[in-house]
Amino acid sequence: MLSFQSFAPPQLKIAKLKYNGGGDWYANKTSMPNLIAFCNNELGLNLAPEEDIVEVGSAELFNYPFIHLTGHGNIVFSDQEAKNLRNYLISGGFLHADDNYGLDKFFRREMKKVFPELSFVELPFNHPIYHQAYQFPNGLPKVHEHDGKAPQGFGLIYEGRLVCFFTYECDLGNGWEDREIYNDPEATRQKALQMGANIIKYAFTK
Repeated sequence: MLSFQSFAPPQLKIAKLKYNGGGDWYANKTSMPNLIAFCNNELGLNLAPEEDIVEVGSAELFNYPFIHLTGHGNIVFSDQEAKNLRNYLISGGFLHADDNYGLDKFFRREMKKVFPELSFVELPFNHPIYHQAYQFPNGLPKVHEHDGKAPQGFGLIYEGRLVCFFTYECDLGNGWEDREIYNDPEATRQKALQMGANIIKYAFTK
């Protein structure tokens, strides 16, 4: 006899991007499982409970509709990796990069290898990514202070489509971590998770 599980839709998988250069691509170990659980519980998504790890140059990249990149330090893409990531993004993939403080200059440099013809633009607060399941009329929430700057959301737009969303001076991924890691107020954590859910929902429905 077939069980009900036999008819359950397959789970979607999302992935964290593993890169070279020495930066800690593996940072925020509890962030993605917590965001996935939030999306499944609050938005009714059917995401696999743990993110996969995928390398920039791997053909496996194309198995994931959404990939997440984070860290504090250096990033280096080889020519092959840059070409692979470009092909992934122009084929419908989506990259969310979260500056965990110190990533900005390296990430921008390497993304110029991927899209030499594009530059990051700051997304206006009326962009749909801020108005999916949750409303963020003032843009990104601020999770942690570093340089006293306002959080900013930057995008790479290829042929009218947002292919990469870069969250800066926000520490969004830190807000997804287990509560005891940073002891952030619950309201701050909820805002971070809600914004993360917006990003995933946007990537899946754009």
